[in-house]
Amino acid sequence: MLLLREGQGPATAIHRADYVAPAYWIDTVDLSFDLDPTKTRVLNKMTLRRNPDVAAQALRLDGEELNLARVLVNGQGTSFKMDGNQLVLENLPEGTEPFSLEIFTTTCPAKNTKLMGLYVSNDSFFTQCEAEGFRRITYFLDRPDVMAMYTVTLRADKAKYPVLLSNGNLVEHGDLDEGRHFAKWVDPHKKPAYLFALVAGQLVAREQRITARNGKEHLLQVYVRPGDLDKTEHAMNSLMASVAWDEARFGLPLDLERFMIVATSDFNMGAMENKGLNIFNTKYVLANQATATDVDYANIESVVGHEYFHNWTGNRITCRDWFQLSLKEGLTVFRDQEFSQDLCADPSARAVKRIEDVRVLRTAQFPEDAGPMAHPVRPDSYIEISNFYTVTIYEKGAEVVRMMQTLTSRAGFAKGMTLYFERFDGQAVTCDDFAQAIADANPGSALANLLPQFKRWYSQAGTPRVGARGTYDAEAQTYTLHFTQSCAPTSGQPSKQPYVIPILLGLVGGTSGQTLALHAQDGPGEAYSNYLFVVSEESASITFTHIQEEPVPSILRGFSAPVVLDFEYTDAQLLTLLANDPDPFNRWEAGQRLALRSAIKQIAAHADPAGAGGLNDAYIAAMRSVLRHPTLDAAFKELVLTLPSETYIAEQLDVVDPQRIHTVREAMRLQLATALQVDWEWAYEAHHDNGAYSPDPLSSGRRALAGMALTYLCLAAVQSGDAVWPGKVLQRFKDASNMTDRFNALSALVGSGHALAVPALARFHAMFKDEALVLDKWFALQAGAPDRGGQILPAVRQLLTHADFSIRNPNRARSVIFSYCSANPGGFHRPDAAGYVFWADRVMELDSINPQVAARLARALDRWKKLADPYRNAAREALARVAAKADLSNDVREVVDRALAD
Repeated sequence: MLLLREGQGPATAIHRADYVAPAYWIDTVDLSFDLDPTKTRVLNKMTLRRNPDVAAQALRLDGEELNLARVLVNGQGTSFKMDGNQLVLENLPEGTEPFSLEIFTTTCPAKNTKLMGLYVSNDSFFTQCEAEGFRRITYFLDRPDVMAMYTVTLRADKAKYPVLLSNGNLVEHGDLDEGRHFAKWVDPHKKPAYLFALVAGQLVAREQRITARNGKEHLLQVYVRPGDLDKTEHAMNSLMASVAWDEARFGLPLDLERFMIVATSDFNMGAMENKGLNIFNTKYVLANQATATDVDYANIESVVGHEYFHNWTGNRITCRDWFQLSLKEGLTVFRDQEFSQDLCADPSARAVKRIEDVRVLRTAQFPEDAGPMAHPVRPDSYIEISNFYTVTIYEKGAEVVRMMQTLTSRAGFAKGMTLYFERFDGQAVTCDDFAQAIADANPGSALANLLPQFKRWYSQAGTPRVGARGTYDAEAQTYTLHFTQSCAPTSGQPSKQPYVIPILLGLVGGTSGQTLALHAQDGPGEAYSNYLFVVSEESASITFTHIQEEPVPSILRGFSAPVVLDFEYTDAQLLTLLANDPDPFNRWEAGQRLALRSAIKQIAAHADPAGAGGLNDAYIAAMRSVLRHPTLDAAFKELVLTLPSETYIAEQLDVVDPQRIHTVREAMRLQLATALQVDWEWAYEAHHDNGAYSPDPLSSGRRALAGMALTYLCLAAVQSGDAVWPGKVLQRFKDASNMTDRFNALSALVGSGHALAVPALARFHAMFKDEALVLDKWFALQAGAPDRGGQILPAVRQLLTHADFSIRNPNRARSVIFSYCSANPGGFHRPDAAGYVFWADRVMELDSINPQVAARLARALDRWKKLADPYRNAAREALARVAAKADLSNDVREVVDRALAD
């Protein structure tokens, strides 16, 4: 049992195996709100009926921080009792006939710093109900398998809250006495309580009417605070593109008269898919060229798509229980990734998107799989569900869905989606139900034939490792690839059974560099340039014939499975792939492997790594060739020339010295800067002028490469004492016509540690002091800057005292504290342990304000056991200090206890 904040009930683990259906169903919900920041009145009228499949028992309704005033059953007063946070009703009508239940409560949204349930932000009302926030609004069966029809009436002061929004369609609105008004909303679709939403405040909207393929008209609205309307065009365009794409790709139309997006600056999540009323963090709505970077534009497009796609994958069909979270999140991440790729007209832009997604998986999810919070895509237990909104559920879950498409084909997967909706529309179901539908729609496919085994991707934690080796028989002109698979033990799973691993592969001539035709021995007669080989046993082999020169294998093309590939490539083989592989992912991967090999060799060396770099002449020449390549896409070049991150390098080591990794990587960056200085000058001059601003992939890639060139030119200038390029960069910063170019220039100055960074930062703040999202960038840039002498932590402490900093705003807290603790390993992991002391202080401070945000920060030390001493002991002490706090939330308690467990 865990120690808890006073007033909390005991925190016990909830197990998937213990699932039982609810004892009661709720058919209809009629909610009336009288909105007031300090005392909002909520009248909840429900129609319920007993579940005949569950033995008769009391009705237990969840509630938190509510003031209960009245309970009526069929219009009459009734007895009840409180059991912790649950309202318990025992004297209910017998039989299965529906009965009415009326509950009247009050709550204080102004004091809700957790930002869960109903809260106030900038004098407006918002809600966040996923996963268990609805119980902070009214007493309810707050679980996803209870789906009901909702009618919502909102009443408020008209002058203060002229806009009143909820789910579904607006059916009535008008004025009331004493300057008040009302709006009545009806959602025609059943939904679980976590999809309920309410918004009231001073808002303005960008509106767009569209006509669907079936001829129906719909109203799209993007609501923001007055003054931000000029930053909503891209969000609206992204929403229109999402609606069109889902109809075209999967035949899924918009199913409401209107679809609304509302932006708020106080939000724990990125966005929330409440039915027809999506509430977004402003970060993923507001953009114009003066305030948003190309990355911001891409993220908005992706997140708007993601939340809209939830309308079907998450809303129309939802999760039976929270263990099935990836049913909606993994599937919808896959859908938003496909959406972003499909919007890329150029194949290279599609490849860039895929590489970016894999980079997130490797740098965030693979470490999670190897750490104390490791869990399957479908967890077996949890203490605090908020801690399981993870990269495993989302990104790895998306890779599991992607493998289903790989094993059934794009067309076959679309058939499976159609069958899934035919079977389960309007229901709360499981990951098994989804996988079965995809398999049943594709009889004879590898997925259908191996489905029970394939579902181990849902039940087993950890990242599988695929070992591969090749054997060439020159006389027989055959090449054989031998594969093995394994997966390391994780908590509660000491041994793993074999997975179904789809491996897309090809062969490149080791001498010619040509793509070799693939004739599989004992396979179909025709030749392939790509071959899908499915590994389902602990070991397997495949032989290709008619191979006239020794090949270099290109394995796991397009990253066809979320695994670690172990193949002993020589440097020469990797250089061959980097120069010739037609698969963009493996071409990029070859460059990453070469850089990683150099970094690990330098880290292991006894010599002082500072200044040496460790990159050999062949690698430098290869990078010059990529940079100068006449046809490669600029965005792809930027990815290839980006060194593996410090976090990714650390994950390849058994024992981690963060300072040595930082020193080695910085030396490698400096070596690239100086060895390719003339090439960087060429790259900047060739790519910096892009005409009128457009966030399209081609223009964005050119700006990214130009920005990288500025970064390296500044590094080289600081090394040589040259003042010319820093001066040019400062002028670029001043003259830039868009935020991408301006911020790239500022980042180059700050990242190089040049003295001109100081006046540039001051100028940037003066220019954008009234733009909250831009100030987040300003804070994050400083907190995440390279630490060249222990100066970053004092700078971060100073930022916490800045007039524009507020720890209560999640975006601002993340911009400083997370940028330092989670994204700046060289600055965070200090030999004097001051970074860990800072982390512990902030975790405990945030925990008293917003436990969800605190729990995410707590995960910065997930991998402490890999650290070398003195870091390891100091990190353990910091974790123990947080764990010793008696009134710690369940959110943080679960994270630190698991981190400290053996």
